[in-house]
Amino acid sequence: MAMGNKYGSHRVIEPKGLLPQAAQKIDNSMEIFDNEILIDVTALNIDSASFHQLWDEAQADEEALKAKIIEIVNERGKMQNPVTGSGGMLMGGVAEIGSALAGRDLAVGDRIATLVSLSLTPLKIEEITAVHPEIERVEIKGQAILFESGIYAKLPNDMSENLALAALDVCGAPAQTAHIVNANDSVLILGAGGKSGLLCAYEAMRRVGPCGRVVGMSRNDRPQATLLDNNLVHEFFVADARNPVEVMERALAANGGKEYDVCINVVNIEGSEMSSILPVREGGLVYFFSMATSFTRAALGAEGIGKDLTMMVGNGYSKNHAEITLDILRQSDALRKIFEENYL
Repeated sequence: MAMGNKYGSHRVIEPKGLLPQAAQKIDNSMEIFDNEILIDVTALNIDSASFHQLWDEAQADEEALKAKIIEIVNERGKMQNPVTGSGGMLMGGVAEIGSALAGRDLAVGDRIATLVSLSLTPLKIEEITAVHPEIERVEIKGQAILFESGIYAKLPNDMSENLALAALDVCGAPAQTAHIVNANDSVLILGAGGKSGLLCAYEAMRRVGPCGRVVGMSRNDRPQATLLDNNLVHEFFVADARNPVEVMERALAANGGKEYDVCINVVNIEGSEMSSILPVREGGLVYFFSMATSFTRAALGAEGIGKDLTMMVGNGYSKNHAEITLDILRQSDALRKIFEENYL
């Protein structure tokens, strides 16, 4: 075989000149180039915003959801939701390694999770064997291609594959939290009860130290006991992330009337941009990890209220993000138990 482009542009069918993620359709033939890796796929973790959109469209019908996913993959050569634009990640076993990548610390048979989005990954699905809507995962029989530039993590031996996949699915968020949260900061986490929120809360609590403060918000009170009893936040409140005035009022009340240094947004619904911006101080930082975020709403919203702050888009990648996230589950027995009870 021949060498392909390291970023996968040789797989783009239309429009030509784009990279695989932006392309409408890519080549998902499973004969690999010399700098590609072939994976036998066992599970897809669908991006949360994407899964909820598809689940709603399917009216909570598993067979309709399966059909829609297969339709998308057959049409586009990849699992990229045409509404949200997002994808997810996969887990599987290495089936073949291109000759140009033979020097990597990877062998046929190794179990890996890809840490690049399904929205750019050539994928073929033979069959969807199970749907797990509560954890936004589908089990499949199929294959995928990982490009030379594609990042991945070998699944660890000290925890189950499903536990590792649940954490790696959102590993960019806690790793970025480690970079942006400093000692003595006040931190607001929107969507604190989900996978991303729990991991970010743990990391934020570590970083703020004894004089900092971490406050969590969720749309209902289900995660309240989990967050407070396990010391993942200092305080918790319930609000609708689409109602910025309500969020601001309750967030400030939970922080002694003071604005926050950092807000981390990990909710999976549209329209939460101003709820992230309003409670943050001038010169503070807002981190959007949610794929439902609109840059237009965020930028114009901050401008409209005359607030000068830094807005950071979470790109899902941060140096050593996989190891940072897996180490959280190794360090925290409580968090590991929460994940085992809720996300396997």
